[in-house]
Amino acid sequence: MSINRRNFLKVSAISMGTFMGSSKIVSASSGKDDFSQTYSMLNDSTKCIGCRACQSACKNYRGFSVTGEDKKHDMPLELNAKNLTLIKLYKEGDKFSFVKRQCMHCNDPACVSACPVSALVKQDNGVVTYDKDKCIGCRYCMMACPFDVPTFEYNKTFPVIMKCDFCKELLAEGKMTECARVCPTGAITFGKREEMLKEAKRRIKSEPDKYINHIYGEKEVGGTSVLYLSSVPFEKLGLQTFDYEPVPDMAESIQHGIFKYFIPPVALYGALGIYSLISKKKDHPGREE
Repeated sequence: MSINRRNFLKVSAISMGTFMGSSKIVSASSGKDDFSQTYSMLNDSTKCIGCRACQSACKNYRGFSVTGEDKKHDMPLELNAKNLTLIKLYKEGDKFSFVKRQCMHCNDPACVSACPVSALVKQDNGVVTYDKDKCIGCRYCMMACPFDVPTFEYNKTFPVIMKCDFCKELLAEGKMTECARVCPTGAITFGKREEMLKEAKRRIKSEPDKYINHIYGEKEVGGTSVLYLSSVPFEKLGLQTFDYEPVPDMAESIQHGIFKYFIPPVALYGALGIYSLISKKKDHPGREE
């Protein structure tokens, strides 16, 4: 991943959390580096018909209202505080494809490294969870996330961060996520990461002319729990191109350079954070979340 202005803001946010909580960036998953048995989801965009059953099921599970917009193709273009799962449409000429977006539950999550109070934690089962009682509202997780997933309840008196948590209550009961349960076409498969990778590779091998020979999320930013198969370039589905290096790792070099030249980290990162948050707010004036 190149260090442009956007990525610099992200790694700055991560380093801010590191400065406040530790001298070394660490994962909240207790050093876990074998993610083969963590929970995972395989999204096959070639099987998705855009019915948005997953989107409605997610809303019902969270107690959000399901509206007529949830069945239209002109849904909100990005995730927001009331849309933690979102089906997006790619269309080019007579070609089209749908893609499901939600928290990627990264193996080495940047949001966890950026959070100065451990409100976000990478659990041993692979799920990145959020504790609103610990959150101080700094929103560094929003800047740090390479997939722009965490959202904020701007219009509430006591706002919190919102994002998919893999229906953690259902997982504790031995059940799958609601979105996977209701998918009528098998576009969403839920299980252990090792199984999902094997299934993805099997599909690519059995139908090489149908799929791009790549499993998105297998290695990007250190690997994610949410994996994708597609027949069109992933970047056209809104899935950015990343190096395989975990995002938190990049922050160390910047952090060390800052300390080397004696730039006060709190002042620098605070200014960057305020600027970025104001910019994001301006990008979404008066949006209803």
